[in-house]
Amino acid sequence: MDHAVPTGADPSAIPALILYSKAGCHLCEETRAFLEVLLARRAARGLAAPAITERDIESDPAWERAFFTDIPVIEIEDRRMTLATSPHKIERLIAEAFGG
Repeated sequence: MDHAVPTGADPSAIPALILYSKAGCHLCEETRAFLEVLLARRAARGLAAPAITERDIESDPAWERAFFTDIPVIEIEDRRMTLATSPHKIERLIAEAFGG
């Protein structure tokens, strides 16, 4: 699911937020839902709220090898959080990467 970039913001200037997951992963679903709420709150406050690019690890053997035991994984440029299930840690990662 994609989220709108705040009005006036240049979407190309905002780093991508990638969520590595797979179908049927309840932790991935919970992380996606939290990200959607968090990013909507950020957008409502005028802060950067990047689109979520979700990658199904089962669609790429390299991703499946790399992340099978670690999903959900959030990646923003050179930052990566494995087993991304802690709302507090996710919120901190987003704030560090996008400000606010």
